[in-house]
Amino acid sequence: MKPEDKVNEIIVHMAHTHNQMAKILQAKRQVAVRMSQLVHAVPDELPQVEHISEVKVQSGQVTRCLIDYMMSIAELEDAMADQLKLVLKDLHEPEEE
Repeated sequence: MKPEDKVNEIIVHMAHTHNQMAKILQAKRQVAVRMSQLVHAVPDELPQVEHISEVKVQSGQVTRCLIDYMMSIAELEDAMADQLKLVLKDLHEPEEE
């Protein structure tokens, strides 16, 4: 197997992996968007709620969900960059004979 074939195989595998990670992020995005829509629907003025502590807990959960989603995107970008560095390094190394 030629080195180029190995690199091509790695790139195909990476593309499949990135596609699967993108699907996971898409699902997380949909949850984050829906939660944001729910938060947006809450009136600006604090309603008279008997259990205000529950509202605070749920607001914290929404915030954590959004943070998790953004962190997932950052981790995906880092993983893609690291993998791309390895592939580029392999492509630029002189072939051993």
